[in-house]
Amino acid sequence: MNKLSIALAQMDIVLGEPMQNLERARARIDEASERGADVVVLPELWGSAYDLEHAAAHATPLESGLFADIAIAAQEQHIAVVGSLLEASEGRVYNTATFVDARGVCRGVYRKLHLVPMLEEDKYLTPGEEAAVFDTAFGLCGLAVCYDLRFPELWRHYAIGGAVLVFLPSEWPTPRLSHWRTLVPARAIENQIFIAATNRVGSGKGERFGGHSMIVNPWGEMLAEGDEHEGLLVASIDLDEVQETRRRVPVFRDRRPQVYSKWA
Repeated sequence: MNKLSIALAQMDIVLGEPMQNLERARARIDEASERGADVVVLPELWGSAYDLEHAAAHATPLESGLFADIAIAAQEQHIAVVGSLLEASEGRVYNTATFVDARGVCRGVYRKLHLVPMLEEDKYLTPGEEAAVFDTAFGLCGLAVCYDLRFPELWRHYAIGGAVLVFLPSEWPTPRLSHWRTLVPARAIENQIFIAATNRVGSGKGERFGGHSMIVNPWGEMLAEGDEHEGLLVASIDLDEVQETRRRVPVFRDRRPQVYSKWA
């Protein structure tokens, strides 16, 4: 399966109200399924937003809480679901993105590596230690979360690992929206991959969030882009374009890692 339809659920998030946010997320999942999408991508921390002072109360293990609710929704609607939530594990709290397939099985887990200091994430959460490529029905994929966009090493790691598509749930603030609109296409171009990036809208704790969720192909072309309002964006992609792009512009063949490593 090389062609698939991706939906981006650009939504506002109610601070610290997981049940309200679950209802909103389910509505987006239902709509995405009705519109024929194979995957729907929710924003970062869609269950609680940045209510990090109460992170321990919101966090649950991967098998319970909102993680389990989303697995049920994915299975019921026969659609894969991506998003990040607060995870509790061995006394620590993580900002954890998951890929749950259309049968409700979790295929990919990623604990955010880079915690954003501007929103005090590093004060309340523990950073992850692994970024694994995972297999899906349509190919190898990766997960990243918001601030990770600023770290090109992670994206190159995924591309070298065989990922053809990376999902990026985010809460990217409006004052830095120009960076978002530059870096998402840049990461797609330099790694010759597809990126499906969902950013929240609305405001919370004095911060506005910029939307402009987007699906970008390996040439850096936007196949879909939102505005600053809630909505569901849907676009179809052909993953065969990854290999075709790399054939036409063979940057991976021409890399010289033996030189770069001297500067690492």
